[in-house]
Amino acid sequence: MSQRYGMIAGNGRFPLLALETAQREGHEMVVVAIENEATPEIERLAPSVQWINIGQLGKLIDIFKRERVSEVMMTGQVKHVSIFSSVTPDWRLMKLLASLRQKNTAALIGGVQRVLAEEGIRLVDSTRLLKPLLAAEGALTRRKPSKDEAADIAYGRRIASILAGADIGQSVAISEKACVAAEAMEGTDAMLRRAATLVTGKPLRLVKASHGRAHLLFDVPVVGLATVETMIETQTTAMAVDAGRTLLLDREQMLQRASEAGIAIVAHSPYEQANA
Repeated sequence: MSQRYGMIAGNGRFPLLALETAQREGHEMVVVAIENEATPEIERLAPSVQWINIGQLGKLIDIFKRERVSEVMMTGQVKHVSIFSSVTPDWRLMKLLASLRQKNTAALIGGVQRVLAEEGIRLVDSTRLLKPLLAAEGALTRRKPSKDEAADIAYGRRIASILAGADIGQSVAISEKACVAAEAMEGTDAMLRRAATLVTGKPLRLVKASHGRAHLLFDVPVVGLATVETMIETQTTAMAVDAGRTLLLDREQMLQRASEAGIAIVAHSPYEQANA
Protein backbone atom coordinates (compact mmCIF):
# COMPACT_ATOMS: atom_id res chain seq x y z
CA MET A 1 0.00 0.00 0.00
CA SER A 2 1.38 3.39 -0.97
CA GLN A 3 2.08 5.88 1.80
CA ARG A 4 2.91 9.58 2.11
CA TYR A 5 6.06 10.34 4.06
CA GLY A 6 8.24 13.29 4.82
CA MET A 7 11.98 12.92 4.44
CA ILE A 8 14.81 14.88 6.00
CA ALA A 9 17.74 14.26 3.65
CA GLY A 10 21.36 14.48 4.74
CA ASN A 11 24.49 13.39 2.90
CA GLY A 12 25.48 10.15 1.23
CA ARG A 13 23.61 7.54 -0.81
CA PHE A 14 21.06 6.72 1.89
CA PRO A 15 18.46 9.37 0.83
CA LEU A 16 18.86 8.52 -2.87
CA LEU A 17 18.32 4.80 -2.34
CA ALA A 18 15.31 5.47 -0.11
CA LEU A 19 13.79 7.72 -2.80
CA GLU A 20 14.43 5.13 -5.51
CA THR A 21 12.59 2.55 -3.40
CA ALA A 22 9.74 5.00 -2.77
CA GLN A 23 9.36 5.53 -6.52
CA ARG A 24 9.22 1.80 -7.21
CA GLU A 25 6.67 1.19 -4.44
CA GLY A 26 4.53 4.22 -5.27
CA HIS A 27 5.08 6.16 -2.05
CA GLU A 28 4.75 9.94 -2.12
CA MET A 29 7.72 11.73 -0.53
CA VAL A 30 7.87 15.32 0.72
CA VAL A 31 11.60 15.99 0.84
CA VAL A 32 13.38 18.58 2.94
CA ALA A 33 17.09 18.57 2.05
CA ILE A 34 19.88 19.95 4.25
CA GLU A 35 22.04 22.51 2.44
CA ASN A 36 25.74 21.57 2.10
CA GLU A 37 24.87 17.99 3.04
CA ALA A 38 22.33 16.49 0.63
CA THR A 39 23.41 16.02 -2.98
CA PRO A 40 21.62 18.03 -5.73
CA GLU A 41 20.97 14.64 -7.40
CA ILE A 42 18.11 14.27 -4.96
CA GLU A 43 16.06 16.65 -7.12
CA ARG A 44 16.10 14.06 -9.91
CA LEU A 45 14.28 11.54 -7.72
CA ALA A 46 11.76 13.72 -5.91
CA PRO A 47 8.97 15.77 -7.56
CA SER A 48 9.77 18.68 -5.25
CA VAL A 49 12.58 19.36 -2.80
CA GLN A 50 12.68 22.12 -0.23
CA TRP A 51 16.17 23.18 0.85
CA ILE A 52 16.91 24.47 4.34
CA ASN A 53 20.06 25.11 6.33
CA ILE A 54 20.73 23.00 9.37
CA GLY A 55 19.66 25.70 11.80
CA GLN A 56 16.13 26.22 10.40
CA LEU A 57 14.05 23.99 12.66
CA GLY A 58 11.06 26.33 12.43
CA LYS A 59 11.07 26.23 8.63
CA LEU A 60 11.33 22.43 8.71
CA ILE A 61 8.22 22.23 10.88
CA ASP A 62 6.35 24.76 8.74
CA ILE A 63 7.03 22.78 5.56
CA PHE A 64 5.77 19.49 6.94
CA LYS A 65 2.70 21.09 8.53
CA ARG A 66 1.87 22.92 5.30
CA GLU A 67 2.22 19.65 3.38
CA ARG A 68 0.14 17.82 6.00
CA VAL A 69 2.85 15.28 6.64
CA SER A 70 2.56 13.34 9.90
CA GLU A 71 5.31 10.70 9.47
CA VAL A 72 8.91 11.66 8.71
CA MET A 73 12.08 9.62 8.23
CA MET A 74 15.60 10.97 8.68
CA THR A 75 17.89 9.65 5.94
CA GLY A 76 21.58 10.25 5.43
CA GLN A 77 23.99 11.82 7.83
CA VAL A 78 24.81 15.35 8.84
CA LYS A 79 28.45 15.84 9.70
CA HIS A 80 28.70 16.05 13.47
CA VAL A 81 31.11 18.95 13.26
CA SER A 82 28.57 20.87 11.14
CA ILE A 83 25.90 20.48 13.80
CA PHE A 84 27.97 22.16 16.46
CA SER A 85 30.24 24.57 14.57
CA SER A 86 28.27 25.78 11.55
CA VAL A 87 24.79 26.28 12.95
CA THR A 88 23.08 29.67 12.95
CA PRO A 89 19.97 28.62 14.88
CA ASP A 90 16.52 30.10 14.38
CA TRP A 91 14.47 30.78 17.50
CA ARG A 92 13.00 27.25 17.58
CA LEU A 93 16.40 25.62 17.50
CA MET A 94 17.90 28.19 19.88
CA LYS A 95 15.18 27.40 22.41
CA LEU A 96 15.82 23.69 21.99
CA LEU A 97 19.59 24.02 22.38
CA ALA A 98 19.12 26.04 25.56
CA SER A 99 17.00 23.25 27.03
CA LEU A 100 19.53 20.45 26.43
CA ARG A 101 21.53 19.17 29.37
CA GLN A 102 24.05 17.64 26.96
CA LYS A 103 25.11 18.89 23.54
CA ASN A 104 25.83 15.57 21.85
CA THR A 105 24.13 14.39 18.68
CA ALA A 106 21.69 12.01 20.37
CA ALA A 107 20.49 14.74 22.73
CA LEU A 108 20.04 17.21 19.86
CA ILE A 109 18.17 14.84 17.55
CA GLY A 110 16.15 13.51 20.47
CA GLY A 111 15.18 17.09 21.21
CA VAL A 112 14.16 17.64 17.59
CA GLN A 113 12.09 14.46 17.81
CA ARG A 114 10.22 15.85 20.83
CA VAL A 115 9.59 19.21 19.17
CA LEU A 116 8.24 17.50 16.04
CA ALA A 117 5.99 15.27 18.16
CA GLU A 118 4.54 18.35 19.85
CA GLU A 119 3.56 19.55 16.36
CA GLY A 120 1.92 16.24 15.44
CA ILE A 121 4.88 15.01 13.35
CA ARG A 122 6.25 11.57 14.21
CA LEU A 123 9.70 10.28 13.34
CA VAL A 124 9.52 6.75 11.89
CA ASP A 125 12.14 4.06 11.28
CA SER A 126 14.72 5.60 8.97
CA THR A 127 15.36 2.20 7.34
CA ARG A 128 11.66 1.49 6.66
CA LEU A 129 12.18 1.56 2.89
CA LEU A 130 15.57 -0.17 2.91
CA LYS A 131 15.16 -3.28 5.07
CA PRO A 132 16.83 -5.56 2.46
CA LEU A 133 20.02 -3.50 2.82
CA LEU A 134 20.40 -4.18 6.54
CA ALA A 135 23.33 -6.50 7.21
CA ALA A 136 22.41 -10.14 7.79
CA GLU A 137 24.23 -12.03 10.53
CA GLY A 138 27.35 -13.95 9.53
CA ALA A 139 30.20 -13.62 7.05
CA LEU A 140 29.24 -11.31 4.17
CA THR A 141 32.33 -11.65 1.98
CA ARG A 142 34.04 -14.67 0.41
CA ARG A 143 36.77 -14.58 3.05
CA LYS A 144 35.97 -14.93 6.74
CA PRO A 145 38.09 -13.16 9.38
CA SER A 146 41.30 -14.96 10.29
CA LYS A 147 42.05 -15.96 13.88
CA ASP A 148 44.02 -12.75 14.48
CA GLU A 149 41.34 -10.61 12.83
CA ALA A 150 38.61 -12.29 14.87
CA ALA A 151 40.51 -11.56 18.09
CA ASP A 152 40.88 -7.89 17.13
CA ILE A 153 37.20 -7.73 16.20
CA ALA A 154 36.07 -9.24 19.50
CA TYR A 155 38.12 -6.68 21.41
CA GLY A 156 36.95 -3.87 19.13
CA ARG A 157 33.29 -4.74 19.61
CA ARG A 158 33.60 -4.20 23.34
CA ILE A 159 35.23 -0.80 22.85
CA ALA A 160 32.91 0.31 20.03
CA SER A 161 29.78 -0.57 22.00
CA ILE A 162 30.95 1.65 24.87
CA LEU A 163 31.77 4.45 22.44
CA ALA A 164 28.40 4.22 20.67
CA GLY A 165 26.52 3.94 23.95
CA ALA A 166 28.10 7.18 25.13
CA ASP A 167 27.18 8.84 21.79
CA ILE A 168 30.82 9.66 21.03
CA GLY A 169 31.14 7.77 17.75
CA GLN A 170 30.36 4.42 16.15
CA SER A 171 33.73 3.10 15.01
CA VAL A 172 37.14 2.04 16.28
CA ALA A 173 40.33 0.99 14.52
CA ILE A 174 42.08 -1.98 16.11
CA SER A 175 45.52 -3.49 15.52
CA GLU A 176 47.00 -6.38 17.49
CA LYS A 177 44.27 -6.12 20.16
CA ALA A 178 45.01 -2.45 20.78
CA CYS A 179 42.62 0.41 20.09
CA VAL A 180 44.58 2.62 17.70
CA ALA A 181 41.89 5.24 17.09
CA ALA A 182 38.30 5.96 18.08
CA GLU A 183 35.82 7.87 15.96
CA ALA A 184 34.48 11.17 17.25
CA MET A 185 33.19 14.03 15.07
CA GLU A 186 35.54 13.44 12.13
CA GLY A 187 33.77 10.34 10.75
CA THR A 188 34.92 6.81 9.96
CA ASP A 189 37.09 7.51 6.91
CA ALA A 190 39.07 10.26 8.63
CA MET A 191 39.46 8.06 11.71
CA LEU A 192 40.91 5.21 9.63
CA ARG A 193 43.35 7.53 7.88
CA ARG A 194 44.48 8.88 11.24
CA ALA A 195 44.91 5.34 12.57
CA ALA A 196 47.02 4.37 9.56
CA THR A 197 49.54 7.10 10.39
CA LEU A 198 49.91 5.73 13.91
CA VAL A 199 50.70 2.09 13.05
CA THR A 200 52.54 2.37 9.74
CA GLY A 201 52.86 -1.01 8.04
CA LYS A 202 50.53 -2.86 10.41
CA PRO A 203 47.07 -4.05 9.35
CA LEU A 204 44.01 -2.44 10.88
CA ARG A 205 40.54 -3.83 11.63
CA LEU A 206 37.43 -1.63 11.54
CA VAL A 207 34.62 -2.26 14.01
CA LYS A 208 31.35 -0.33 13.82
CA ALA A 209 28.69 -0.53 16.52
CA SER A 210 25.11 0.66 16.59
CA HIS A 211 23.67 2.61 19.47
CA GLY A 212 21.92 0.58 22.14
CA ARG A 213 18.57 2.14 21.32
CA ALA A 214 15.56 -0.02 20.59
CA HIS A 215 14.72 2.07 17.51
CA LEU A 216 16.34 2.96 14.18
CA LEU A 217 14.96 6.49 13.94
CA PHE A 218 18.33 8.20 13.39
CA ASP A 219 22.10 7.80 13.38
CA VAL A 220 21.98 4.30 11.84
CA PRO A 221 25.48 2.99 11.00
CA VAL A 222 26.12 3.02 7.25
CA VAL A 223 28.89 1.45 5.18
CA GLY A 224 29.34 1.43 1.43
CA LEU A 225 31.80 1.44 -1.44
CA ALA A 226 33.57 4.51 -0.08
CA THR A 227 34.18 2.69 3.20
CA VAL A 228 35.77 -0.24 1.39
CA GLU A 229 37.98 2.05 -0.70
CA THR A 230 39.22 3.75 2.47
CA MET A 231 39.90 0.34 4.01
CA ILE A 232 42.03 -0.61 1.01
CA GLU A 233 43.89 2.71 1.23
CA THR A 234 44.63 2.26 4.95
CA GLN A 235 45.45 -1.48 4.94
CA THR A 236 42.33 -2.30 6.95
CA THR A 237 41.85 -6.02 6.33
CA ALA A 238 38.57 -6.74 8.11
CA MET A 239 35.38 -5.03 9.22
CA ALA A 240 32.68 -6.01 11.69
CA VAL A 241 29.22 -4.43 11.92
CA ASP A 242 26.01 -5.04 13.87
CA ALA A 243 23.57 -7.34 12.08
CA GLY A 244 20.10 -5.94 11.47
CA ARG A 245 21.19 -2.44 12.48
CA THR A 246 23.74 -1.46 9.81
CA LEU A 247 22.89 -0.35 6.27
CA LEU A 248 25.04 -1.74 3.47
CA LEU A 249 24.64 0.81 0.68
CA ASP A 250 25.22 -0.44 -2.88
CA ARG A 251 25.42 -3.79 -1.15
CA GLU A 252 26.38 -6.11 -4.02
CA GLN A 253 29.02 -3.79 -5.47
CA MET A 254 30.47 -3.09 -2.04
CA LEU A 255 30.78 -6.75 -1.05
CA GLN A 256 32.21 -7.68 -4.45
CA ARG A 257 34.86 -4.95 -4.18
CA ALA A 258 35.73 -6.07 -0.65
CA SER A 259 36.03 -9.70 -1.71
CA GLU A 260 38.23 -8.77 -4.68
CA ALA A 261 40.52 -6.86 -2.30
CA GLY A 262 40.69 -9.77 0.14
CA ILE A 263 38.80 -7.88 2.85
CA ALA A 264 36.69 -9.86 5.33
CA ILE A 265 33.35 -8.36 6.41
CA VAL A 266 31.24 -9.97 9.11
CA ALA A 267 28.01 -9.00 10.90
CA HIS A 268 27.43 -9.99 14.51
CA SER A 269 24.25 -9.91 16.55
CA PRO A 270 24.31 -6.63 18.53
CA TYR A 271 22.93 -8.56 21.50
CA GLU A 272 25.71 -11.14 21.49
CA GLN A 273 28.34 -10.63 24.18
CA ALA A 274 31.75 -9.96 22.63
CA ASN A 275 34.62 -11.59 24.50
CA ALA A 276 38.24 -10.69 23.88
